Amino acid sequence: MANNSNKNKVSAKKRQERIEAAAEKARAEEAKRARKERTKRVFTIIVCVILVLALCVPVFGLAFLGGAS
Repeated sequence: MANNSNKNKVSAKKRQERIEAAAEKARAEEAKRARKERTKRVFTIIVCVILVLALCVPVFGLAFLGGAS
């Protein structure tokens, strides 16, 4: 009987370690997902800024050059 209770204690300890490992893995996965989402958002903003500049700079340049001559 004493031997059985030791096995149960060890397996309960192992079970707790596995639960903690799974929780840590889930936290790491969530952090990775959040980081990927943030990177995607920053990339989208950068692309939008580049497109706005690419469209606005030539228009303003033509407006100033066209108005000057």
